[in-house]
Amino acid sequence: MTSIGALAVSAAFLLSACGGGSDTSATSSSAPAGSASASGIKLIHPGKLTTCTNLPYEPFQFKEGDKTVGFDVDIVDLAAKKLGVTQEIVDIDFAVIKSGAALNAGKCDVAAAGMTITPERQKNLLFSDPYFDATQALLAKKGTGAKSLDDVKAKGLKLGAQASTTGLDYVKGKGLNPTEFADSPKELLGLQSGQADVIVQDLPVVLTWLKKPEIASKFELIASLDTGEQYGIGLKKGNDALVKVLNEEIAKAKTDGTYEQIYVKWFGKKPGELGT
Repeated sequence: MTSIGALAVSAAFLLSACGGGSDTSATSSSAPAGSASASGIKLIHPGKLTTCTNLPYEPFQFKEGDKTVGFDVDIVDLAAKKLGVTQEIVDIDFAVIKSGAALNAGKCDVAAAGMTITPERQKNLLFSDPYFDATQALLAKKGTGAKSLDDVKAKGLKLGAQASTTGLDYVKGKGLNPTEFADSPKELLGLQSGQADVIVQDLPVVLTWLKKPEIASKFELIASLDTGEQYGIGLKKGNDALVKVLNEEIAKAKTDGTYEQIYVKWFGKKPGELGT
């Protein structure tokens, strides 16, 4: 894998490449403008809270018509509404997001991309309080007989993983050497085309894939991997005023029932019930 340092050095090139093909769409906010400046928060585009993400990553962020929607979008929108601005989504390579390069280059105010908080990433990013408890899962073609990572290894099955992710790091830490795919759609395609017999991916993403008959007819969830991960919203180091708003709105949503409503909307289950 490319090191964080190398990613930072090549950030200008990557950001230029990503910026040309970036996809943006505004999400809703009906509150009056001006709250952001009044609270002392400086946004890169006045009147907008710009969010870097990596599309598609359903159900966290994906295109629905000409809009970008998803669980992460709704969570960030809580802060956008509090600030009285609209949220704008920018599609950028995940490696550039997790390295902090996108935020440091002023491409966005926050990064919400189903991103696990890790000590390595905390060296480059300021994270909000956790807003989602995550776990990994194994999706396999039917008939492998595998029920665990140990089975995958013992049977010599071809394993795939998304590059630059904690899922990749986890299976490597267990002694496996998976084929890496650039993003989640390419990873799924790798499974469908036989480049991999099994893939590791976040459980909610796998469950979303399995809602599609053409996937469920040929592939199955063979194991959940309790990795103890939590997602956070990423910000540029030192952006304490904005992270304070995010944390306050996440805490408020968990208290007043809004968080549960958003959770059920995108996952069909209440918090704590996803893997059951």
